[in-house]
Amino acid sequence: MDIKAVGIAASLLLASTSAFAQSSTVTGAAGGAAAGAVVGGPVGAAVGGIVGGVAGSVIDPPPQKVVTYVQQAPAPTKRVVVKEKVVVGQPLPETVVVTPVPDDPKYAYAIVNDERVIVEPSSRKVIQVLQ
Repeated sequence: MDIKAVGIAASLLLASTSAFAQSSTVTGAAGGAAAGAVVGGPVGAAVGGIVGGVAGSVIDPPPQKVVTYVQQAPAPTKRVVVKEKVVVGQPLPETVVVTPVPDDPKYAYAIVNDERVIVEPSSRKVIQVLQ
């Protein structure tokens, strides 16, 4: 089997899986394995399962109503600055106060380093950085 074909198949799977935003790691891995098997047989299934699993674990973006609420929320009077870079998938430092989104308790937000960020309240993990 041609290793180049497997690499191309893995790249295509990663791009297509990301584009369609798999809802979970399990779904992503299963879809990637199936597509990989078609292109590259058993080796393709293994590569596709790994690529699909990684792409499937991407955090789903919050609903538009949450984004709009966070964009329009008044900024705090005291500016919050942290040394760490705010990164999607990483938790905010404990020193940052997060504010729940009133109509959707699955989300909270903070304004850090002049950036509005949407976070998961329980883990403080950054879901989206708004521009």
